[in-house]
Amino acid sequence: MQRESMDFDIVIVGAGPAGLSTAIRLMQQAKSASYALTVCVVEKGSEVGAHILSGAIFETTALDELIPDWQQQNAPISTCVKYDAFYYLPKSNKGVKVPEALVPNTLDNTGNYIVSMGKVCRWLAQQAEALGVEIFPGFTAQSVLYDNNKVIGIITGDMGRDSKNQEKDSFMPGMELRAKYTVFAEGARGHLGKELIEKYELNKNTTDQHYGLGFKEVWDIPAELHQPGLVIHTAGWPLNDKTSGGGFLYHGENQQVYVGMIVDLNYKNPHLSPFDEFQRYKHHPVISRHLRKGKRVSYGARALTKGGLNALPKQTMPGAFLIGCDAGTVNFAKIKGNHTAMKSGMLAADTLIDALLNSDKGGSDLTAYEQKFNTSWLYNELNSSKNFGRSIQKFGTFLGGAFNTINHNFFTGKLSLKPNDDSGDDSQLSLASDSQIIIYEKPDNILSFDKLSSVYLSNTSHEEDQPCHLKLADTTIPITVNLTSYNEPALRYCPAGVYEIEVINEEKVFVINAQNCIHCKTCDIKDPSKNITWTPPEGGSGPNYSNM
Repeated sequence: MQRESMDFDIVIVGAGPAGLSTAIRLMQQAKSASYALTVCVVEKGSEVGAHILSGAIFETTALDELIPDWQQQNAPISTCVKYDAFYYLPKSNKGVKVPEALVPNTLDNTGNYIVSMGKVCRWLAQQAEALGVEIFPGFTAQSVLYDNNKVIGIITGDMGRDSKNQEKDSFMPGMELRAKYTVFAEGARGHLGKELIEKYELNKNTTDQHYGLGFKEVWDIPAELHQPGLVIHTAGWPLNDKTSGGGFLYHGENQQVYVGMIVDLNYKNPHLSPFDEFQRYKHHPVISRHLRKGKRVSYGARALTKGGLNALPKQTMPGAFLIGCDAGTVNFAKIKGNHTAMKSGMLAADTLIDALLNSDKGGSDLTAYEQKFNTSWLYNELNSSKNFGRSIQKFGTFLGGAFNTINHNFFTGKLSLKPNDDSGDDSQLSLASDSQIIIYEKPDNILSFDKLSSVYLSNTSHEEDQPCHLKLADTTIPITVNLTSYNEPALRYCPAGVYEIEVINEEKVFVINAQNCIHCKTCDIKDPSKNITWTPPEGGSGPNYSNM
C-alpha cells in the first residue's frame, strides 16, 4: 500500500509522563545547543490524558529537574499530602492502623502531592508544544518501521476499515512517520514494546516481568467529609497471602476522593475476579466511611508493571529507546512510577541529543544511555527496591511486609533474596477443579457496582464497525482449553465485561465485546494459554478519562 510519509528527528510513541518528559527535555537541550530539532509525539487517546490512569501520589523529583519553576507555571499540582496512614485489614470489620515505625519508609509520602495525572499530562503537553513539539492525539502507532535491523520510525493505524477489515468510504491509510530515532513510551505492556523486547532479546538477562491490575474510582463527597491531603494505604482483606495486592484512598482537590486497589496478576485461583474484589473492598469500614455519602463519578482500570529492576529489559536497540512503564521503571516499593518514568525519558533525551550533535563524528550509538542510567538516582532507587515485590511473593503479605520494613528502614534495601518469581503471570493459574469457588455478593449500587455501569463512567467509545482489536491465536482454545481447565478466567479477570460465553444452537461460543475494552491489557498478560493479543483499535478509541 502506498502511504504518505513525514520525517522527523525524533518520533515519540505515547503522550504520558515518560514520552512528554522526553520531548520537553529534547527541546530544552536542543535550544541550549542551538540545534534545530523536530520532535513528534503520537498519542492513541482522543486527547492527551484520555488514557492516563494513575493513583496518584506524585513525587516531584524528576519534575523539579525538568521544569524547576513548575509552581510558577501553574502546574496542576497543589494538594500536598498532610496525613499518611497505613492500615492492615483483617477479615473482621476492624482495621488495624499500623504504627509508623512498622511501615516501610518507602511508603512515606512527606512532600508528595495528590494529583490527577491526566491533568498533569495535559499541562506537560502544553509545555512541550510551547517549545515546538508536534503532538498528534487520536493516532495509534500500529507497527514499527525497520531498515534491516534498525528502527526507523512507525506506521500509524489505518482509519475506516469495517469489521471484516474491508475499506469503508471513510478509509484513510496510516502514515509513515520516519525518524532518526524513535522512542517508545506506550505504558505498561505496550504492544510495540512487546514486539521490540522479543525481536532484540532485550530481556534475555532479566526475570519475567510481573504485573498488577490497578483499579481507580473518583468520588464526589460532601464538604464535611473532605480532608484534602489525607492518604490511606491498606493491605489485607479482601485479598490474602495467595492473592497479593493492596488498596488506597486519597483525598484530592475539589471535594473528591480517589479510591482504588491493585491486584497482583500472579494470583492462582481462576475463579477470582479482581473487579469484584475491588467492589468488596469499598465495603470495609475503614474505606466506606469516606464514601457512603458520596457519589461515584469515574471508573477505570489499567495494568501496571511491578517486576522492578530484576525485570527491567535493556532499554536501547538500534535506532530506538524503550522507556517508562513500557520498559517497567515503576518503583513498586513506593507504589509510584510517574517520576521514574519521567526520569527515564529525560535520560533518553540527553543520550539522543548527544547522538544527534555528534552524528557527523559517527556518534549515533545509544549505548551511552546505560552509563547515564547506572549513575542516576533512578537506578539507585530501583536497585534499593528490587526485592520489595519478591519478598511479598516469597513470604506472603504480612511476613513479606515485615521483611520490607526491616530491609528498607534499617538496611536501606540492601538485603537480598534469591529469585523465586521467574514464571510469568500467565502460567500461575491452578486448575479450576483444584480451586475454591468464590461467590461474590450482588452490588448494592451504593458502594459496589457492576462492570457495565462502571465502563459507562469510563466514557469508553469505539467505532463498532471496525476490526476487532483483541486477537485470538486460536479461536477454539477459549472453549476447548480455558473453559474446560480454568472455567475460562477471561470472564472474570477482564474489568470491563469484554469476554462472555453464550450458547448458540446448543453450542458454547466465546464472545468478544471489543467495544467495552478500556485498554487495560490484562487479557494480554493473564490468559493461561497466551492466546489473546491486545492491539490498538482505531485512533481515539477507548476510554476518555477526564480526571484520572
